[in-house]
Amino acid sequence: MLEVSPDSKRRIAILGSTGSIGVSTLKIVEAYPERFSVTSLAAGNNVEIAFEQCRRWQPKLISMATEERASELKNLLNAVGLRIPVLSAAAGTVQVATHHDADFVVSAIVGVAGLEATYEAVRAGKWVGLANKECLVAAGELITTEARRQQKPLLPIDSEHNAVHQCMRGGSLAEVTAVWLTASGGPFLNTPKSEFSNITVQQALNHPTWKMGKRITIDSATLMNKGFEVIEACRLFNLPPAQVKVIVHPQSTIHSLVEFRDGSILAQLSVTDMRLPILYALTYPERLESGLKFDLTSLRKLDFCAPDMEKFPCLKLAYEAAEAGGAKTIALNAADEVAVAAFLDGVIGFEEIPRTIKRVLDETTPSHPESIKQVLQIDVEARAFAAEVTGFEKPSFPALGVYTL
Repeated sequence: MLEVSPDSKRRIAILGSTGSIGVSTLKIVEAYPERFSVTSLAAGNNVEIAFEQCRRWQPKLISMATEERASELKNLLNAVGLRIPVLSAAAGTVQVATHHDADFVVSAIVGVAGLEATYEAVRAGKWVGLANKECLVAAGELITTEARRQQKPLLPIDSEHNAVHQCMRGGSLAEVTAVWLTASGGPFLNTPKSEFSNITVQQALNHPTWKMGKRITIDSATLMNKGFEVIEACRLFNLPPAQVKVIVHPQSTIHSLVEFRDGSILAQLSVTDMRLPILYALTYPERLESGLKFDLTSLRKLDFCAPDMEKFPCLKLAYEAAEAGGAKTIALNAADEVAVAAFLDGVIGFEEIPRTIKRVLDETTPSHPESIKQVLQIDVEARAFAAEVTGFEKPSFPALGVYTL
């Protein structure tokens, strides 16, 4: 167990420090200075925010997404006399994640860009707080196996899995009959399927509950985000897909539920503020006092309904990939990332997203990669085929660090 004595702090590395989860994590660090300190940061392309984070936290190391952005940050730091090493790309992110002074890594880089660093953090024996679901979707079998070998926890920061983790403390895994992941239903819950061909990017980005990045917002609109969460739950909690269920809950008040064999169901309710699951992960197995309180008197009703998998085929595709595992889940994530990017760029329509993913899955040969290098190879191939299917000329490919293809 990661011990925190009165004279020590949890020393945190943040992958994705300039994103919403990274910024929220730093707010938690600021609120509890006696408990946490910042060791290293991996930022994206936002040099301005990265510079301010360096001035405020003075990490021992920071990495930027590209060499160009790293050079810009170096110049700004030199101008104010800060001598902080600045690295770049995936190799730099790996060094941030494995810094010898860090004992807790928050993995919050969107997509497979954070995969290598997360895996290397686990290999290095770090405690890892996971806000990046794509890591477990693409390489969950490898990551969870290594975490068990290291005997170190993978602590979910995603609100749904964080809720499951909390509810699981009420019984043993052997006593669990089902995990229920709640879904808001997205902006098109009540939109007729006949109108899906006319859905615009602006409409799809208008999420009713959460303010998030563009890709995850589109994934929420197609329910693919919930499909990814099903796969993530299977791997985090060692459950078969049949035991991980999705239920639409528009109020998003209950984040998840766990059903036990005696018929008891434990639910986790809290404010819709990501600082709470971050705080839970950073302080596990303790709980600290916080001001993030839920007003039960404001609770008026809780609605639930089953998801319509014919209307939202991405969820069905995710369950099928979860059953197959391995290459199918890698291809699912890769194809979705390309298809969503093509939709956001106006190249394909909303209904073409699941059609593209299905074509890629149908062409993917079932296999179970035995290394991160093999995972990334399957990922690249799936992205290339998805780009061919959509006609999208700007497919994203992971920037490789220690695993050169």
